[in-house]
Amino acid sequence: MKARLVVFPIKGRKWCFGRSVDPAAAQAQAARTPSTLRDLWDTITSKPKPLNANAELLLDYASNKMNKAWVGLEKAPEGTVKNKIYGLGLRLLARVKPSEIFLKSISKEVSKVHVAYPPSLNARLVRRRLRHIALRGNIIHKKYFYGSVSLLPFTFAFSVLPLPNIPFFWISFRTYSHWQALQGSERLLRLVSDCSGTQKSDASNKSKDELHKPLGCPWVLEPSEELEKLICDGEEGNDGVNKKAVSDICKTFHLNKNDILKFWDSM
Repeated sequence: MKARLVVFPIKGRKWCFGRSVDPAAAQAQAARTPSTLRDLWDTITSKPKPLNANAELLLDYASNKMNKAWVGLEKAPEGTVKNKIYGLGLRLLARVKPSEIFLKSISKEVSKVHVAYPPSLNARLVRRRLRHIALRGNIIHKKYFYGSVSLLPFTFAFSVLPLPNIPFFWISFRTYSHWQALQGSERLLRLVSDCSGTQKSDASNKSKDELHKPLGCPWVLEPSEELEKLICDGEEGNDGVNKKAVSDICKTFHLNKNDILKFWDSM
């Protein structure tokens, strides 16, 4: 599956990374995830699968259930316990770093990435920054994944209380989130690192456009004049790109506005 990534600077050395939203792909993924325990059991037992494939299927099932539970909390009446839990969850989710959200979007189905970036940036620099965020994410989320797993037995002890075990569910969510980001970072690193040797050796014999689209590579760099114009229209001197310009970029390139604005808010 092809994924379109959008990369652009928002202030100085602080860059923004996002993946264009593909509703059709999201619906297809949801359709493949079992909705009931019976469906999950039938899927696992119908055909022999590797242990890691069954584990991923189980995690997708649990994630789907957690998403449905979250929607139920969102619709809870104002002032109820569920509504207060939802408010607490929003405050906790606001602390999740935007780079983690970006890495989670690089799913195992992604086999090729098309990277849109302003033509004023050097193409090699864009690839280097993508490799950097993938490599750094791999180190960070591996550490936090094992840390979250080690906390699960302690938070499970809160189940004896006559209240929702919020610590357990939060640590469970963070464990799954770090695992997704770890998988995404490894996937992205493999994708943007492939063909680097071929590119370096043949660079002197290729034109600028050919360097952007090396034959047979899982990455394609696409300079976007439209993105450049939106950035230039929204620049405010040393303050970087303003929030309205970031919102316009999200609308034009089908990015999740709330996730992308986290990069802007972190300036």
